[in-house]
Amino acid sequence: MASYVELLCGLVVLAVAFYYYLVWNFDFWRKRGIPGPEPHLFFGTHKDLIFAKVCVAHVVEDLYRKYRNAPAVGLYNGRSPVLVLHDPELIRTILIKDFTNFADRPQKPHARTEPLSLNLFQLDSVRWRLLRPKLTPMFTSGKLKGMFGLMVECSENFDKYLDHVVMENEVVEVLEATAKYTTDVIGSCAFGINMNTMGQEDSEFREKGKLIFEGNIENAIRLKLRLFLPGFYDLLGFVFPDKRLAPFFTKIVTETMNYRRQNNVYRPDFIHLLMELWDNPERTDSREMTDQLLIAQAYSFFSAGFETSSSAMSWALLELAQNHEIQEKLHQEIKEYMKKYNGEIDYTTMKEMEYLDKVFRETLRKYPPAALLLRTATTDYTFETLNLSIPKSTEIWIPMFAIQRDPAIYPDPLKFDPERFTKEAIATRHPMYHLSFGDGPRNCIGNRFAIFQTKLGLLRILLRYKVDICEKTKLPCEFDPNAWLLSHKGGIYLKMTKIE
Repeated sequence: MASYVELLCGLVVLAVAFYYYLVWNFDFWRKRGIPGPEPHLFFGTHKDLIFAKVCVAHVVEDLYRKYRNAPAVGLYNGRSPVLVLHDPELIRTILIKDFTNFADRPQKPHARTEPLSLNLFQLDSVRWRLLRPKLTPMFTSGKLKGMFGLMVECSENFDKYLDHVVMENEVVEVLEATAKYTTDVIGSCAFGINMNTMGQEDSEFREKGKLIFEGNIENAIRLKLRLFLPGFYDLLGFVFPDKRLAPFFTKIVTETMNYRRQNNVYRPDFIHLLMELWDNPERTDSREMTDQLLIAQAYSFFSAGFETSSSAMSWALLELAQNHEIQEKLHQEIKEYMKKYNGEIDYTTMKEMEYLDKVFRETLRKYPPAALLLRTATTDYTFETLNLSIPKSTEIWIPMFAIQRDPAIYPDPLKFDPERFTKEAIATRHPMYHLSFGDGPRNCIGNRFAIFQTKLGLLRILLRYKVDICEKTKLPCEFDPNAWLLSHKGGIYLKMTKIE
């Protein structure tokens, strides 16, 4: 009998110790004078996110409104503290001024479970510093100008594709249509491959693109495990490694490189840049420049390049379909541009379309690709203005979705108003109030590529088509809580009518 009592007492002691282990850090922010919601056992403050009850955009927006006057808010990922920054000067400190102290992102690579996660976006700051300068030459103005003709060719194919689609049915799921266009652009400019997604219904590249971002059950589970149980997710690599994407992209990249070597093919694109790194490891740290690492960069360029641009195009079209005056004004600018240059679209002259640029910026203001910018402290750090010290590895959230919809910064924020981006209006706002491509050394490396790709696609559509909402258009829009990027649940359906 005594042994049972001792066993029971031992179990109680272990249970109590485990409980205190889980909650002992829950006063972290309170002791430091940082406001925030009360955490819960196991989930911290992220319970609704973990169970996908709401999307992250609405979570951060609600927090932002509740603690609007606080420069920072404290959250908990499980038992680990997370700092949310509202003050623009603190945000500038994180992204630019003291970047070296916040050079990491919380999303770590999971090489065994997801070999393609060894990409520039997720790499730790040490390997990121090694790789970023090697990839930057792909995105210089000279390189983009050289690739622009390929973009134009893809946009011409997009024009023909739209003719076919609209002829069959005027109601178009615009995210799918624009994703086919951007997939072909990436295929041509990055891989030197004619992916022909607009010429076939069962394009393997398009199917793989869908797999990356669609809000299916497997993607949702993998996303939650990456964010909230990264250690456990690493262990899954022994049982459930990624077999959907990694083998496909490994095969495509290696076969393309081998073909070019065997046939002495030169093409100034992303694959060529990777080949130079592959063939000349002495230019870098050969211990780090592995085949797997380089293949992951090609995958990253593909995934980020097609999805963010097609999403921006779709959101812009949805807003233009509801705001015909803006659509008509943009149509006139495009028409005048084409007339001025005899129907020729040029990398340099495209910059003359100021209203197109305003529409693009306002689209990203209202619908940034991601709701948050994420960073991690690489050292212990003290915010002097807050009199706040945080330990190394503290996660930082910058809620750009909420900031870019703050009525104190952008009056009537749900209104789509391109005039917010006149030079005069921009000059009145803090530069940290528009961060759709990030800022500082770790900003989006392909932002200029994305800008031209998106604008060119919109130009092609609006030159010859008028867009309207229809019975299948879901308004107000509902964001998908299972999607990694900001995504309209159920798709964006619009009526497209050819302009005679």
